[in-house]
Amino acid sequence: MKVKSPLEIYRYLPQTNCGECGYDTCMSFAAQIIERVVKPTDCPPLVRDAEKDEKVKKRLDELISLTSPEILEIVIGGENTVKIGGEDVLHRHELTFFNPTAFFYDVWDSLDDKEIDERCSKVVEYKKFYVGDFLTLDGIAVRCTSNNPERFKQVVKKVAGYGKPMVLISLNANCMRAALEEVAKERPLIYAATEDNWREFLQLALEFKVPVVVRSKNLDKLKSLAKTFKESGVNEIVLDPVTEPIGEGLKGTFERVIQLRRTAILGEDKDVAYPIMVTPISAWSIEADEISKAYWETVIASLFIVKYADVMIFKSLEPYSIMPTITLRYNIYTDPRTPVQVEPGLREINNPTAEDPVFLTTNFALTYYTVESDLTSGNIKGWLLVLDTEGLGVEVSVAGGQFTAGKVKDLIKDTKIEERVKHRYLVIPGLAARLQGAIEDETGWKVLVGPMDSGRIKGWLEQNWPPK
Repeated sequence: MKVKSPLEIYRYLPQTNCGECGYDTCMSFAAQIIERVVKPTDCPPLVRDAEKDEKVKKRLDELISLTSPEILEIVIGGENTVKIGGEDVLHRHELTFFNPTAFFYDVWDSLDDKEIDERCSKVVEYKKFYVGDFLTLDGIAVRCTSNNPERFKQVVKKVAGYGKPMVLISLNANCMRAALEEVAKERPLIYAATEDNWREFLQLALEFKVPVVVRSKNLDKLKSLAKTFKESGVNEIVLDPVTEPIGEGLKGTFERVIQLRRTAILGEDKDVAYPIMVTPISAWSIEADEISKAYWETVIASLFIVKYADVMIFKSLEPYSIMPTITLRYNIYTDPRTPVQVEPGLREINNPTAEDPVFLTTNFALTYYTVESDLTSGNIKGWLLVLDTEGLGVEVSVAGGQFTAGKVKDLIKDTKIEERVKHRYLVIPGLAARLQGAIEDETGWKVLVGPMDSGRIKGWLEQNWPPK
């Protein structure tokens, strides 16, 4: 049984509160182990005692086992890396999901060099701002369509120059060997060992010390492949249960992925406790036009971002394909225990003057960035006070007591907004209207109730600012 609370971990620690780990108490250190900020081996006295005392060593080994994730965590890449796997639960509300599904976009070696550069550049340069973060793509999958070892080697070397983690795709062991001789130090994920070529790929994984995908639609055979690789000394394994893009095939894919993850976590079967690969790119085998293929690629990706895919391979680099999946990934892999929030304080919007209005919002990231965007895009000059509501939105924080008149008073004092403006008018969100009187009593400011929707602020100001 895995530990799920700091108290359970604390029992394994020295309990001396020595501070050598960088935390004030052993309990604080235990809490950081739960969050995967530190590892049990980051406790110096525990490690020292384990070197001298067999009982302590046994205790440390047990703690390491108890705090290791159910699904093996694998690192792909050299200087730049991406982590896959490392999950402990089937549902994010039980704890959280830790490592977002890794997105790899394909190039193939029968493209000319200019086309390869264009696709690689799109992957490297993709960057979208969303709720306070920049969303990016993780890596490049290089497919050997030429079946020519020298050409594959040449293209893999070229792609490696872009600095992104790579998946190398070829069932031909000679082609894969040629590529690994060039880029093994970059620790690519090699794809894929099958029932036909597993001996050659086992040798490659052992020789070049790289993670490997084992592939089979039959879960018994997939498990057998993984077990054979593990027993032969290959620890970094990814499972590909084969992605079929539509109809009964897609249903079967879903069932296989669910079975693998549930067997690993609920059944505690270490023979399948590995990251899972899903290939939305399989949608391009459908008889359809390109837009339909891209659509199905997005549908498949969306389904398995939610249900257990740790790494995916895509083809479409169109914005209408990337945005839905990358946004969904971000939302699924935020920690449900911690609301997404921004720093409270004072923001200046469009270089305001002492005559411009003062607005109030919460530090829930989605609320803040919506308000900030509406003010900025509307060319509205103003001061934006951001209240610490513990990452909750306006209506919820008003109801729950995180948005109070007393906290507004403290915010006005802490930000010294009174020194920045000549007036004493505060515009509060429409959803906080019931606090109007209380805020006026606490702060001495005149409170104006703004619109429910920040997109209507511009029209509201035309009728209400400056105050009559």
